[in-house]
Amino acid sequence: MLAFYNSTVGKKAIMAVTGVIGIGYVLLHVAGNLQAFAGREKINAYAALLHGPGAELLLVMRVVLVTAVILHGLTAWQLMQRARAARPVAYAQHESQVATMASRTMRWGGVLLLAFLAFHLRHFTSREIDPAGWAYRNDQAGRYDLYGNIVASFQIPWVSAVYLVAVAIMGLHLWHGIWSFGRSLGGTPPSTNPQRRPVAVVVAILIWLGFSIVPIAVLAGVIR
Repeated sequence: MLAFYNSTVGKKAIMAVTGVIGIGYVLLHVAGNLQAFAGREKINAYAALLHGPGAELLLVMRVVLVTAVILHGLTAWQLMQRARAARPVAYAQHESQVATMASRTMRWGGVLLLAFLAFHLRHFTSREIDPAGWAYRNDQAGRYDLYGNIVASFQIPWVSAVYLVAVAIMGLHLWHGIWSFGRSLGGTPPSTNPQRRPVAVVVAILIWLGFSIVPIAVLAGVIR
């Protein structure tokens, strides 16, 4: 097992599998966010269910997700260090035949996403960051008013801007990550045309749209 982890193939496989875990969590998160369109009662009941009795499953999911994020970031850093060690002197001129903006932004995009994740968790989960002054308000049923916090927060332009930029970076990250998943596990041959990645493009766009539409709807007054 240790030999597999220490191999380049093993690290790429770990990155692929942990990436899929992240994508699965993101899809569930999008589905939860979209309940904001159903109104205060729906999404507040959803939030209460996640954090109420029987929330042990959510705790397990979070432990799995945190472990996946740590392994994903660690193996990415290790692979980058190996690539640099293999070629300490950069190419004088190098034109990649398969590079896209998504692949070129994977490294710094991943770092920015980690920073955003920390901000997001402190904003809506632990509620330590409270730009709208709504984090500790309850609804008429005595539950955490997540709906009110979403609306009040995204009515602040800089908060919406942070989320919209972050989900755009996430979309690019997912575009390349979904496409490269098969290659990392040896199931997909190299592509001579990186633009022809329909599944990766469609999934990345749907996730980007699912996250973006809520702050946009709040700013437009559709969710209020």
